[in-house]
Amino acid sequence: MLLVFNKQKIISYLIAFSTVAILFAGASFFMPSREETIQTSTGTGRFLPIYSVETSEKRISLTMNCAWNADDIDKILDTLSKYKVHITFFMVGDWVDKYPEAVKKIAQAGHEIGNHSNTHPHVNNLSLEKNEQQIKECADKIEKLTGKRSVLYRGPYGEYNDVVIKAAKTQKHETIQWSLDTLDYKGLTESEMWARLENKLQNRRYYSYA
Repeated sequence: MLLVFNKQKIISYLIAFSTVAILFAGASFFMPSREETIQTSTGTGRFLPIYSVETSEKRISLTMNCAWNADDIDKILDTLSKYKVHITFFMVGDWVDKYPEAVKKIAQAGHEIGNHSNTHPHVNNLSLEKNEQQIKECADKIEKLTGKRSVLYRGPYGEYNDVVIKAAKTQKHETIQWSLDTLDYKGLTESEMWARLENKLQNRRYYSYA
């Protein structure tokens, strides 16, 4: 299962990480391999992002969107290290420009870095070419700082359509959507978040989030 932390101020994520401690009591958390995560949803006549991947193991994956501030990256990384959790940070290119040292710290800590567009526009309103440009420019910035090019993409605001997903594929990215949102950005406490999530955790499916 994949959970999403998505907030304008990264400091709010710290609230959610107290939930991670609770979740560790009942489930195993770790980064899945590329072969296990990247599968394509088909059969509807539309391009779809990745929502879930079948697995017989207990797996929950966490992501975080980086689009605004970076005030508490060190505390977030310390918390993740304490609980031996690796997550995927989806970064906007403008955020990468503003906080290059934070990007390097995240990469050096062994976390995966995903692409969250270059300027965080409403991508459903953009042409194929403009979407490709958004993804490419962000990927270039990530690669320049970390030496690795992003391969996962998450559209801003969770937006996607056929054009957006096609653009990601032409840029060799898989589009990732979320299945559960912690709603930490609404000021929920760890107990309130756990109450929302507890009965939705699935043992036999791996969910992705955007």
